[in-house]
Amino acid sequence: MKKILGVTIVCSLSLLLSSCYTLKNNTIPPALKTVNVQFFENTAPLVVNNLSQVFTEGLKDRIRSQSRLSISRGEADAIISGSITGYSIAPVSIEAVASNVAPIADANRLSITVKVKFAYDADKKISFDESFTRFANFRGDIGSQEQNLIQEIVKQLTEDIFNKAFSNW
Repeated sequence: MKKILGVTIVCSLSLLLSSCYTLKNNTIPPALKTVNVQFFENTAPLVVNNLSQVFTEGLKDRIRSQSRLSISRGEADAIISGSITGYSIAPVSIEAVASNVAPIADANRLSITVKVKFAYDADKKISFDESFTRFANFRGDIGSQEQNLIQEIVKQLTEDIFNKAFSNW
């Protein structure tokens, strides 16, 4: 009985995993083979020197690793363009201190907003032009954590953009 149950579980998991894999590219039209991911300029009031490069490369990496699509520098079936429009740090909780001292932030939130235009002329229904925002909370000084927080937020943003463009989520 245990052997049959084990085989059933293994078979079920195999089917589930193989169906997930095939669903991964299911909403990408067959004619869509190449994408031109243009450089995302940082136009936010607060600028981090490497954010444009980190975001643009992160989006390209997401497309390469999660789809059958090729990244093109020139002519392409679809174009992804946009800019980084927001980069902000704001307190999310206040630390209680003595009554004669101004309150200080106990935790802060780093937020990044990206405006993205996805253009696919062969099927305008899947094209879009919208903004995506993600954030990460942190404690302490931003300086020592900033690059790790940016990586975390870029991962979330590229997932959202990829899903909107290619997975119909």
